Amino acid sequence: MAAVVTTKEIASVMSQALHFNTFGGNPVACAVGSAVLDAIEEDKLQENAHELGTYFLLELAKLRDEYEFVGDVRGKGFMLGVEFVDDKESRAPLPADQFADIFEDMKDMKVLCGKGGIGGHVLRFKPPMCITKADVDYVLACLKISCDNLRSRRSKM
Repeated sequence: MAAVVTTKEIASVMSQALHFNTFGGNPVACAVGSAVLDAIEEDKLQENAHELGTYFLLELAKLRDEYEFVGDVRGKGFMLGVEFVDDKESRAPLPADQFADIFEDMKDMKVLCGKGGIGGHVLRFKPPMCITKADVDYVLACLKISCDNLRSRRSKM
């Protein structure tokens, strides 16, 4: 299921062209979409995303304050990013090999993250809406271990 939200000005131009959807209006797809929306409401998944997303963001901010190479923490709900920098003064991206160390550490601890940012130095978190506080705490613990490992490696350079 999908929807497009736009301005009246943009929408008026759309009538000048032919548009179609694959399986548009498929009754089975609509029933599934409706059931998903019901589950989101019944399980209070939006509230969960708001509460745990806020908790996750605040805990990530503590890592920003603790590590010299965590430059910024940003996001909303469950779309969160942690920017890794070479140093907070220059804000230059963390060297790729060091970022890869964090990324691989997280994978080794069974936490899958995304990579992003112009410099490829932002660790992205996009968990499912059904995540629990225990899950968030596990991810945070793994990230702290990864950061401690990087701090240790950097001190030996």
